[in-house]
Amino acid sequence: MTVATTDTAAAAPAAARGPRANPWAWVAFGVGALYFLVPLVGMIEFSLRKRRGTYSFDAYTSVLGDPQFQQTFAFSLVMALVTIVIGVLIVVPAAIWVRIRLPWLRPVVEFLTLLPLVIPVIVIGFGYIRLYNTSSFLPMTGTAASTNVLLLMGYTTLALPYMYRAIDTGLRTIDVRTLTEAAQSLGAGWTTILARIMLPNVFGAVLSGAFLTFSIVLGEYVLAALLDRPAFGPYMVALGGNRAYEPAALAVIAFAITWGCMGLIQLAGRFQKHTRAART
Repeated sequence: MTVATTDTAAAAPAAARGPRANPWAWVAFGVGALYFLVPLVGMIEFSLRKRRGTYSFDAYTSVLGDPQFQQTFAFSLVMALVTIVIGVLIVVPAAIWVRIRLPWLRPVVEFLTLLPLVIPVIVIGFGYIRLYNTSSFLPMTGTAASTNVLLLMGYTTLALPYMYRAIDTGLRTIDVRTLTEAAQSLGAGWTTILARIMLPNVFGAVLSGAFLTFSIVLGEYVLAALLDRPAFGPYMVALGGNRAYEPAALAVIAFAITWGCMGLIQLAGRFQKHTRAART
């Protein structure tokens, strides 16, 4: 009895310390961190060397003060916001309807949402130009407004896999059928069910899909270049061919925006967990 008690007491501190970390895991982590951070630090350092002999933010000032930067960024920002709205209006009702009424169709829908990841963007762009050029039955490339609509269609298609996966993951965490039947038993229509019941419960997932869509639209180059629209992606490529320090500064800015979106996705996930815990 004394031996067993002694062994238990000796094992208690070891259990409290937890499992020992594998040193090779830390080595792999360090190598990966260096592989990621060294080029980033070098790019940031190079972007600050526009003024000879000292570090300065001249490259950033030049980029942010460029009227073309402001125009292209504003254009892509508006396109991203409209793409997010269109994606939410399409994906949320479709995902809920498939989950409630057509569960047998779910593998087909998942396959269709993966097609934009399989089909190259340049193929989609040339398909749009061939199908909607000025000599076709639906000439959408004839004016700037109709070309913007065509570009929105392309952006929505490219963002569809990410938006659908994010919302579908959010719907898996709630009992969609029970919530729908309870709302219908109280006289709620489909608009009320979607807007006041489903959307608040998957709001974090919608935000995740929205931020991913924002990042995709902001950095997309192929469709905007093929359709000749003043987007942010073609501006970054054009600036890289004409300047030395400004492209590095612009890359840092785009990197910061992307990581800001990733941080907002994490905050949205935590917000959804806290909201759900408060409701329960």
